[in-house]
Amino acid sequence: MKKAVTAVSADDRTAPMHVHRSPHVAVITLCAVQFVDVLGTTIVISAAPAMLADLGASASAVSLVVPVYAVFFGALLMLGARLGDRFGHRRVLQSGLLLFAAASLAAAAAPGLAVLVTGRCALGAAAALSVPTALRLLSAVTEEEDARRGALAAWSASGAAAGASGLLLGGVLTDAVGWRSLFWINLPLAAALLVAVRRHVPTTAPRRAGPLDVPGGLLLAVAVAALVLGASMLERPDRALAGGAVLMVAVLCAGWFTSVERRAADPLVPAAAIGDRALTTGAAASLANTAATSSAVTVATVWLQDAQGRSPTVAGLTLLPFSVLVVLGASRAKAVMRRHTPRTTAGVGLAVVAVGNGLLLGAPTWPWLVPVAVGVSGLGLGLSSVAATTEGTAVPEPLQGTAAGMLNTAAQLGTAVGVAAVLLLVTATEDTDVPLAGPPLGWVASTAIALTAAWWLLRRGKAWGRD
Repeated sequence: MKKAVTAVSADDRTAPMHVHRSPHVAVITLCAVQFVDVLGTTIVISAAPAMLADLGASASAVSLVVPVYAVFFGALLMLGARLGDRFGHRRVLQSGLLLFAAASLAAAAAPGLAVLVTGRCALGAAAALSVPTALRLLSAVTEEEDARRGALAAWSASGAAAGASGLLLGGVLTDAVGWRSLFWINLPLAAALLVAVRRHVPTTAPRRAGPLDVPGGLLLAVAVAALVLGASMLERPDRALAGGAVLMVAVLCAGWFTSVERRAADPLVPAAAIGDRALTTGAAASLANTAATSSAVTVATVWLQDAQGRSPTVAGLTLLPFSVLVVLGASRAKAVMRRHTPRTTAGVGLAVVAVGNGLLLGAPTWPWLVPVAVGVSGLGLGLSSVAATTEGTAVPEPLQGTAAGMLNTAAQLGTAVGVAAVLLLVTATEDTDVPLAGPPLGWVASTAIALTAAWWLLRRGKAWGRD
């Protein structure tokens, strides 16, 4: 494992002499950044009805308030990673946290729907600046391979747990304090993270390069945003045609982006990144992880509330084992990877996810199976997500920033596309006589995603021992 290269930048030279660099505190801080930013993807789902009612907005506006965060988050991740390469990852991370605080303030005090949606857009952009730069800095503060794998385990666990915990925390805070508390609470969090980053996280040397690839960045942002938005529109049959048109825009922009990248002096996604087998395998595994688990848990959430009549808070508590077991699976990943390759470990983790998703098929008959099933899925996700991140970040130093952006973008796309495709299957078959129609068909699809990805990863690695 190559040691991460760090350098002292201007902001370090002017820092107070009493500043201490603690690798352990740095890892905790960077994982906290990941947790807070990923939490924003799901925390408003349970609170959305209360938000819209309080602001006098139509209930249909939920299709705008909820997905805009993921649209901006996913669309700007690669640009955030390259800005870190250009200007220094710690500086960009601090800028992201400042934007996070400002956007939270706007959303918390929103007098109407327009300001709330604008605040959610800015929060997604702030997450896109913060998450890839935090992952890059995580590699910089953990130079030894064993320490780095432990840090990646904590990183993966915090992200996976945040996505699932948002469903519970959103409902609990809204019921207890009100929906605006979801944003007010971000202000002290942002302040604490800014202080911790300043005191304990070192900077990386900005990479000298050619002109920033602005055309490529814009095209990729539009392509990813259109893909996320189009996928979310497909979740509702009445918007399927418009969603298909938006997806066509995504395809056209992706093709145009490829053409622009070939001519760019310093492309947003270097050719070396596309040709790096470890990075592309890690990105594919990251996409499969979120596609398989987010879709299954989302269908379970909807089923618990619609078919079982449980409140958002009770439904969130039912799914809590997912978050708990993610942490356990991630904590065991480092030990498993001492015996097996990350690629094989990711495949095994996804096979465990498939088992958990498959157990959900028994939920209509035995509802008590839901917490057991999602717990098994969470265990597999913890194992696989650590392995996927380890595999994807095993790249040369110049590609570290790009790797962070690609891995996070893949995870966001997996969530968006996986949830949209599976929910489309569920809604299209709920009132039909198709065998295993409705939620069971969704869980079959989630299981198939996990099994296919597990088979592919295990074929690319050796089932036993090291490559």
